[in-house]
Amino acid sequence: MVKSFYGYVRDAWKNPEETYVKELRWERLQVWRKQGSVTRIEKPTRIDRARSLGYKAKQGIIVARIKIRRGGLGKSRFNRGRRTQKMGKNRITGGMSIQRIAEARADRKYPNLEVLNSYWVGEDGKHIWFEAILVDPHHPVIKSDKNLNWICSPSVRGRATRGKTSASRKGRGMSTRGKGTEKTRPSIRGHKSRGK
Repeated sequence: MVKSFYGYVRDAWKNPEETYVKELRWERLQVWRKQGSVTRIEKPTRIDRARSLGYKAKQGIIVARIKIRRGGLGKSRFNRGRRTQKMGKNRITGGMSIQRIAEARADRKYPNLEVLNSYWVGEDGKHIWFEAILVDPHHPVIKSDKNLNWICSPSVRGRATRGKTSASRKGRGMSTRGKGTEKTRPSIRGHKSRGK
């Protein structure tokens, strides 16, 4: 079977440290570090991933690169009254993943656009970069697209902040396949009654 161009790009990004992506990323990160937190770009860095998440090279769709800090949350150390084990200083993580925070920032930067999805493009010791696909729900080209005109509905507004993107659904423990109600875990408040 003949592999497509997107298949070769996908294979290269699966192991970026072992392919030509390593040299490209080393050059790009030097430029990306000097840019702002949310930067609009002309075309996606990972065309295969963008296309699989709904990107199309047409009017009404833009791509933005978001730079965000890496790591968990820090917490100050107690002076007394705690066992070291019970201090709760290390391994503090937020309720939202870094990717969800990046999507919310892109949503705030472009209030007239909707975040369709996002994907990882690079990281260093301090920052991590994602690219978000943004769609203009009021653009006539988007309204006439049978695959994207669902985003023009008023009930879809605020997808990133309401946790409706693929990364958000995964972080909330929801299934990312189709519109089923299958979950990857029980609800946070319902786990106590499972053993009864």
